[in-house]
Amino acid sequence: MSSMALGIIGNCSISALIDDRGRIVWWCLPRPDGDPVFHALLGSNGRPDDGAFTIELEDYSHSEQYYIENTAILRTRLIATDGSAIEIEDFAPRFLARGRVFRPAQIVRRLRPLAGTPRIAMKLRPRFGWGGVKPEITSGSNHIRFVTDGTALRVTTDAPITFIRDESFFVLNRELNLFIGPDESLSGRPGTLGREFQEETEYYWKRWTLRLALPLEWQEAVIRAAITLKLCTFEETGAIVAAVTTSIPEAPYSERNWDYRYCWLRDAFFVVRALNALSDLETMQNYLSYIRDIIALTKGDHIQPVFGIGLESDLIESFADLPGYNGMGPVRVGNQAHEHHQHDVYGNIVLAAAQAFFDKRLLRQGSIDDFRHLEVIGDRAFMLYDQPDAGIWELRTRARIHTSSSLMCWAALDRLAKVANSLGLSPKHWRARANEVHARICEEAWNPKVGAFVESFGGEDMDASLLLMAEVGFLEPLDPRFVATVDKIGESLRRGNHLYRYDAADDFGRPEVAFNVCTFWYLDALARMERREEAREIYETMLGCRNHLGLLSEDVDPKTNQLWGNFPQTYSMVGIINGAVRLSRRWDKVI
Repeated sequence: MSSMALGIIGNCSISALIDDRGRIVWWCLPRPDGDPVFHALLGSNGRPDDGAFTIELEDYSHSEQYYIENTAILRTRLIATDGSAIEIEDFAPRFLARGRVFRPAQIVRRLRPLAGTPRIAMKLRPRFGWGGVKPEITSGSNHIRFVTDGTALRVTTDAPITFIRDESFFVLNRELNLFIGPDESLSGRPGTLGREFQEETEYYWKRWTLRLALPLEWQEAVIRAAITLKLCTFEETGAIVAAVTTSIPEAPYSERNWDYRYCWLRDAFFVVRALNALSDLETMQNYLSYIRDIIALTKGDHIQPVFGIGLESDLIESFADLPGYNGMGPVRVGNQAHEHHQHDVYGNIVLAAAQAFFDKRLLRQGSIDDFRHLEVIGDRAFMLYDQPDAGIWELRTRARIHTSSSLMCWAALDRLAKVANSLGLSPKHWRARANEVHARICEEAWNPKVGAFVESFGGEDMDASLLLMAEVGFLEPLDPRFVATVDKIGESLRRGNHLYRYDAADDFGRPEVAFNVCTFWYLDALARMERREEAREIYETMLGCRNHLGLLSEDVDPKTNQLWGNFPQTYSMVGIINGAVRLSRRWDKVI
């Protein structure tokens, strides 16, 4: 089992992480990119349980943890040495009410005794200002308020308030309910609402899962990945975060600690496409609204690769005064990538938007006006496809003409030609541009000495992003040039059944861990090249790297299978879905 023993709960407004002992160790308010009122995942400058909501079982022995099947409701069982046991159920309410989705910025915790005479203590220690501000505590007969300047967190409960405030041990002899969220009164009794909210939330997720078009094999893995991707969406604006955490290092003490709580247009495109493959179109529909806002905001000028979930463009990078994950700082807030020029972004926008012109199920179809806006994006792609940029891996001190960026610019031009044709317009302009870029990439990015495409025009290094050539339709999978490139990538970047992004030194030295999405790209390429058994073996290896709840982070150490990097990583969860869809046996061949 991975050491990253964390589960995610959420409702597309907020998200939180809970460890395998039932501690809430990460929760940002009022949004996923906000202040972590529970920040213990990144350490504490005070007592060990500061910045967490801990439920401590006296004489604790071990725990069991799992999701209620096909839901985002997490169940944790704590067992004592004498066999006494309790159960904690955690979720963020999400269900249909009064014709809309009810998704408050709220966590519900429900506790009940399972066996024996368990004694518990609650340590409820939120902190504000990235752990730097200890709140004032006030309470009433059924609630506790944690207050600081301009901010208040309220816990309404049927548990004994005195025991919570004093962190005293007491016997858990009945069901208890706690509602944690904004400073608002609860509309009913905690016990009644706790049961109702859980029943409604469970019903919502099971109905949502029921609508998914699943592959025959690996269904549990796919369902968990799909729910996790859904939890990484911010429904209010349509944004999709790359992960819900910041500053979990890519490798021990590497200082490759980044804030991923924002919307990368690249990552979001892959999320949308993976969920589309399962027939969840709602995520794409919401994301297309976000994309339209981005296009309107930038007015055809430079588009940065990442935005805030509320369309914020200035994600200025700073440091928080916290020790970091397992003491491995720094803790970054914001991301310098907002300053970058990454030219693949234009392709990611067009690729994400293209389906709206072909899919008749969508409530809002792509229009001529939408196409005209995308043409402006296409003009940028054509202008910049052969210009140096920071590339898909966001290199901070080096610019090159990255093949992956040129590839995605080509994809923008190619899809615009196809969309024009679907609208009854002439595709000639965009097809001519696409053909020009295609020929240039084939000439400049192919290295005859290496015998493969390489990471930049005139370069000589291999890069896992070249595996996308077949996925976006630049080359046929059995094209000898693509086959040779995949083989070279395997020779240089494969470590066991894992793949590195690249092997050359970057701003922080040579990479130390494999990048999970690259492994999924690699097995996808192998499957397209009719090497399915090899691809299935690698896929099973990746499933074995998931934590006990079926979740993946960004990176894995090939030597230990230990997970590293921000969590849960949407890229990695996308790979689980795409791999299953690509490799699964077909329903009609079995039933």
